[in-house]
Amino acid sequence: MSKTTFNIDGMHCASCAIRIEAAFSKTVGVQSANVNYALAEATIEFDPEKVQEHTLHQIVQKEGYRVRQMEQHMEHEGHSEQHAHGSEKEVLTRAIFAGVVALPVLIIAMARLKFGPEIFGEQLSDWIEAIGGTYVVIGTGMVFHKAAFRQMLRRTASMDSLISLGTLAALLMSWWAFAVNQPKYFETAAIITAFILIGRYLEARSKGQASAAIQKLLELGAKFAHKRFPDGSIQDVSIESLKKGDIVLVKPGEKIPIDGTIKDGASSVDESMLTGESLPVSKKIGDLVYGATLNQQGALTVEVEKESGDTVLSQIVRLVKEAQQKKAPIQKLVDRVSAVFVQAVIVIAVVTFVIWFLVTRDPASSLIAAVAVLVIACPCALGLATPTAILVGTGRGAQMGILIKSGEALERGRTLNVVMFDKTGTLTIGKPVVTDIITVEGENSLEVLRLAASIESLSEHPLAHAVVMKANDEKITLQTPKDFRSITGKGIEAKVGEAMVRVGQSRWMDELSITLSPILHQTLTKLSGEGKTVVIVARDLQAIGVIGIADAVKPGAKETIERLKQKGIGVVMITGDQKQTAEAIARQLGIEDVRSQVFPDQKLEIVKEAQSRGQKVAFVGDGINDAPALTQADLGIAVGSGTDIAIEAGQIVLVGGGPEKVIQAIEISRRTNRTIKQNLFWAFIYNVIGIPLAALGLLNPVIASAAMAFSSISVVLNSLRLKRMKM
Repeated sequence: MSKTTFNIDGMHCASCAIRIEAAFSKTVGVQSANVNYALAEATIEFDPEKVQEHTLHQIVQKEGYRVRQMEQHMEHEGHSEQHAHGSEKEVLTRAIFAGVVALPVLIIAMARLKFGPEIFGEQLSDWIEAIGGTYVVIGTGMVFHKAAFRQMLRRTASMDSLISLGTLAALLMSWWAFAVNQPKYFETAAIITAFILIGRYLEARSKGQASAAIQKLLELGAKFAHKRFPDGSIQDVSIESLKKGDIVLVKPGEKIPIDGTIKDGASSVDESMLTGESLPVSKKIGDLVYGATLNQQGALTVEVEKESGDTVLSQIVRLVKEAQQKKAPIQKLVDRVSAVFVQAVIVIAVVTFVIWFLVTRDPASSLIAAVAVLVIACPCALGLATPTAILVGTGRGAQMGILIKSGEALERGRTLNVVMFDKTGTLTIGKPVVTDIITVEGENSLEVLRLAASIESLSEHPLAHAVVMKANDEKITLQTPKDFRSITGKGIEAKVGEAMVRVGQSRWMDELSITLSPILHQTLTKLSGEGKTVVIVARDLQAIGVIGIADAVKPGAKETIERLKQKGIGVVMITGDQKQTAEAIARQLGIEDVRSQVFPDQKLEIVKEAQSRGQKVAFVGDGINDAPALTQADLGIAVGSGTDIAIEAGQIVLVGGGPEKVIQAIEISRRTNRTIKQNLFWAFIYNVIGIPLAALGLLNPVIASAAMAFSSISVVLNSLRLKRMKM
């Protein structure tokens, strides 16, 4: 199967998108088709042996629309002026012309002005009114009539059909009235056209703002890199030309051009554009750095690991675009309504005209009511309600390092009863760190740490690494030990200066007749009870302190658990750790439901068990050994890193940051869903109330057209509020 995505110009309402989508679906070889009205994009999966891509383009053209190929390698061209919604400048120009010409027509009609000489029996003011109104409807409004005519030839209809029918009917009636010296409605036809064109411009501009998140992400990327060649020379090259293994120089204050590994130098890097975290991250030789992040201090020499199309930024852009292209489940209902909406409105308008004429025998008033029905109906608002909210919600999430992979994920986030956390790497850091240093009276904790770290620096054990890292954090200068010896399963010993220093288990200390003071003995018992690994530090056969080491709780984890409980969401912690260790971590976090000594395949059963009780489950894991549980859960939230952002199992991927992002993801989901419901309510209620009022003659067509234009804009503006949501 092949997949293609291209822009479609000329769509003016939801029914346009539905009709094109239906045409694709009827084509042999097309497996799936999704036409997104808000993005003006089509995404097609097809069998290239049965249908060619140019055939898909021809289908769009036969339906009366235009295909515009998307920019290749768009992720490197954030400055491109091409966007999915066509040329705003073109729409604005048409709207300005319509407004400038329609305004004098309106003034002449409303003020009943009469001036100028008679021409063919009518005064100049009447001719200005007639010709000006005709120019607005036929000239600036030709875009509606062309589209309506093409659709009529194919026995279909859209929003353009409603506008064309309404304005042409008012125009023709006005020319008839002009000929027989009856009241005319040129200003009505002209102002309707002008209002709708102005509304189209405002809608296009608002939709552009709604989908601006991807554009902003694209603009973050660097365009050039300082490439170092084998002869030592440095030359500026485009990032598209970089290959894996190339060496680039990144100066202080510059953006890192592409994903790679630091070969020389150290610095702090601002990764907020990827993770949403404001604090810079320290980087040293061997660390990964990511394209578009900002090098703040030292110069870095970086070896390229990913080519331009495979960078973390590219993956993020791809995931966000895919999420915005997919339809939320609630959109299916809207599509069913939109598919018959235009035809139903035309029938209502015809019935309105007939009933009014039968009652009043006045074709003018009958026509006014029918025109009001045609121009107040708005399938656009229905079509924009869901996709614009998803556009803004997913874009806001991406800015915070929360990648929402579909509209369905947004819907699922609002109904959760319980969140299950895999402990390691989500609630805890995922590697051992020093948590406690307790000394006997008269000893300094930093001196105890210095002695322990000096001999641990020669050990490869993960616990030894934790002690050395703690010393580095405290900026302690270590001594080179002598006569280093490792005793398997017990500990290590070496000379630091003139003292023999030993670090190891209490059992080994007993063998060496090294006794612990009461304070150290109590501390050993206490820390062991908390599930921590405890090592004793001895100097010349005297115990001087103990060091507690554990997989530390992540900052913000406890607050996250508390906030979930406040929202009425239950919390479960799942881990492969021993019961004592698991319960110690759970006590720190305030989690009552703990499942310990769980194998990866058992996590799936725990999720299923909760679902069998009717609970809606979110599972938070690292996306590797948690994949079955992430897939089974109602909402899978994968904790991603720079190397595995495109995790397939999770429906939401959290890039960097701490557990608080789980709360933020749920909040984005709930607020986006709330916005979708608000949009749909107003779109439906607008049509449900507006069409009957127009049919009853209680709405002037001019007011109806203004209301119609505003309805679409109001839906988009409501969605745009999501850009400002605070967490």
